Amino acid sequence: MGKLKVTETKLQDVKIIEPAVFGDKRGFFTETYSDQDFKAAGIDFNFIQDNQSLSAEAGVLRGLHFQRGKYSQTKLIRVVTGAVLDVIVDVRKGSPTYGEHEGYIISESNHRQLLVPRGFAHGFVTLTDNVNFLYKCDNYYNAESDGGITFMDKDLNINWPIDFEQAITSDKDAKQQTFAEFEKNNPFVYGEI
Repeated sequence: MGKLKVTETKLQDVKIIEPAVFGDKRGFFTETYSDQDFKAAGIDFNFIQDNQSLSAEAGVLRGLHFQRGKYSQTKLIRVVTGAVLDVIVDVRKGSPTYGEHEGYIISESNHRQLLVPRGFAHGFVTLTDNVNFLYKCDNYYNAESDGGITFMDKDLNINWPIDFEQAITSDKDAKQQTFAEFEKNNPFVYGEI
């Protein structure tokens, strides 16, 4: 294996990235990001902001979030401690995978990273306690451009591994719009983001 193993997913433009991990009795070493290695693998984004969240308990559900318009973001996601089921939904009108979603286990032990392009709604549920979730963005956060879709959407029918009554979530996420409501004013167009 080279420095990076890049796997295409069923969702258009989404990739799983696995950096080489070198381990011995002391632990391991890995390069989590190298601009030149990512560019050599065909992943060429100008990441300008790093974000981190801590979820103290298993069952924390965050999402499904996105940024609209000129503030939309490509994200490069990884988990430093713990494990999550990371779920993304293609919301780009005209995309071959529009309205489809997929979930990926991202954890401290599998070292996977997930490339989430602009025009995807994103969320995750923690599968363990003490999840440190990190992601790079190619655009700055803008509160007025913040948006979301409810994780409980019946049309999307995401198979979250948690009872919604047990989920630990924010008031904002508990009150997000449905996918059908979002579609009425969907600003994302495939090929124009």
